[in-house]
Amino acid sequence: MKSEVRAVRPPGTPAPDAFQAFFDALDEPAALCDAALRVAAVNPALRRFCAERGIAVEVVEQALTDATAPEDGHSHEMDVVLQDGTSLVLTLSRKADTVAVRARVDTEVISGRLVVAERALLEQARTEGVLLDLGRSVAEVGGEEELVAAVARGVKELFPGRSFCIRIVDARTGGLTSLYAEGRLKEGAHEPLVLFQRSVEKTNLPLSSLPRGRVSISEEVPLLFHGSTRAVSAPLVASGQLFGAINMEYPDGLDADVAHDERVLLQLASQVAVAVKNAKLIDELTFVRKYLEELLEKANALILVVNRDKQVVVFNQALSALTGLSKDQVLGRDLSSLVASSEQLRLAPVLAAAMRGESVNNFETRLLTRDGGEVRVSFATSSMLTQPGEVEGVIAIGQDVTVVKELEKRIIHAEKLASIGQLAASVVHEINNPMTAVATYADALLQRSRMTPGANPADQEKLRKILESSHRILRFTRDLVSYARPAQDRPEQVALNAVVDMAVGFCEHVVSQARVTVHREYAGDVPPLAAVRANLVQVFVNLITNACHAMAPGGEVHLSTAQEGQEAVVRVRDTGTGIEPRNLSRIFEPFFTTKPEGRGTGLGLSICQGIVENHGGRLTVESALGQGTTFTVRLPLALG
Repeated sequence: MKSEVRAVRPPGTPAPDAFQAFFDALDEPAALCDAALRVAAVNPALRRFCAERGIAVEVVEQALTDATAPEDGHSHEMDVVLQDGTSLVLTLSRKADTVAVRARVDTEVISGRLVVAERALLEQARTEGVLLDLGRSVAEVGGEEELVAAVARGVKELFPGRSFCIRIVDARTGGLTSLYAEGRLKEGAHEPLVLFQRSVEKTNLPLSSLPRGRVSISEEVPLLFHGSTRAVSAPLVASGQLFGAINMEYPDGLDADVAHDERVLLQLASQVAVAVKNAKLIDELTFVRKYLEELLEKANALILVVNRDKQVVVFNQALSALTGLSKDQVLGRDLSSLVASSEQLRLAPVLAAAMRGESVNNFETRLLTRDGGEVRVSFATSSMLTQPGEVEGVIAIGQDVTVVKELEKRIIHAEKLASIGQLAASVVHEINNPMTAVATYADALLQRSRMTPGANPADQEKLRKILESSHRILRFTRDLVSYARPAQDRPEQVALNAVVDMAVGFCEHVVSQARVTVHREYAGDVPPLAAVRANLVQVFVNLITNACHAMAPGGEVHLSTAQEGQEAVVRVRDTGTGIEPRNLSRIFEPFFTTKPEGRGTGLGLSICQGIVENHGGRLTVESALGQGTTFTVRLPLALG
């Protein structure tokens, strides 16, 4: 009878499957081997352990074949150094013919490597933080000088203990525009700019773009500072253009990773180069903008710019001087509020046409002034277009035509006066003929009466008055024709007192109508002048007439002549109200007058000043409110 051998499991013990499940569920990496350390089973935790470290399970199996199994009931550890330097610790425990293997990594080795990696990560984070802060700083700077200062702070923070030099150059000429050095520079070391060949290649800087004679390339980095032993440098390159370089040097005894420093410096230089380029572009744009603003502001023309909402955005100095309105009073206002109300309807279609992109030439309008007056201007408009071609605003360039319009009026008035003068000459001729007869007959009758015995003296007196009045009329008409006749501009020897007297004679009607008194204080020893008689008479007629107009009835006009040195001096003084100080400096301006409408053109004093200056003299004025005004004419004497 054949017997059968069976394994008898003691009551209450787990089945083999339960041991297998327990082995697979262990979190600790483990394997089971026989007494020869041949692997019989590997749990999932060990497989994950190997996979996480990039090693194969067979590597562990191979390491076990070279090991020695511990004694029964004992255990020991063995170290396995992998190809990547990782130290693997295997703990071997034996029970009978079964050896349990547990795996772990040497924590001390790992910790050391983690510390090194952590330090590297912290340094990288610090570097990136400094570069980020530097990026923010250079983005906020307002100019090249501030930019260089910000970069210097960043370099000192990134590379403590090093000497460094930051040089910024003009991309076109290579000329040095900014320099910052931390350390003791060698004399003349900052120029010319020498670039490190390897750094130039890394930045892809085209050599053809480098200015000749200002930049050179070298296989070695030149030492710029005293006491340095090593150096690295990085060019500032952006868009294929050179904007400068950063040189950094190491003093003797400083331990540093030069290769790492060079990489960081190149990264920093790339960032700085873009900032320098932008700063220079901003500087150029700022210069162009300021230049254009100054051009518009200081231009010798009236320049006005309005936006699409018809609000004034440019109002240059010429317009401010013309209207008396400051820029603060005008900018932002609607253009229609600056023109006379009667002109607003005419202005509307012109603005509408300009907003459609149509140009308008020689548009005349009237602008309001600060004192409530008006000035006439002529504008030519042009539309300002955006990039897509839409009208953004309108620029108007013009000129003041107030004087031109006034001159046109004066020319028309002068033509009228010329016609009246011709008529007056004819009238004077017609008057002279009968007045000559009257004078002749009156003289004959007077002579006959004087020769007739018993003639009535009263009749003789009447005849004498008739004769004097006739001669006075004839003399006045003769002088009037002489005064009205165009001057020949040929100086002649004239007696100053006689010229003033002739002017008083012409003003008799004005003096009488104003009911004022004329006082004459002539010096008898004033030598003759070389002058155009009619022009000088015109000067004194105007001054006497103005004096009469400036006084109330009962006023006095004082005329005096004198010789002062080599000048003949005539003073015309009135007892009128005087001239306000704000008007005193303007009374010789053409068309400026304080007289009511219809009583003055504002040209008289300007013409008088021109006549006196043409004679080599001066016309001045002194006045005080309530005390009258004195005009002084100084003329050079014709001394032999």
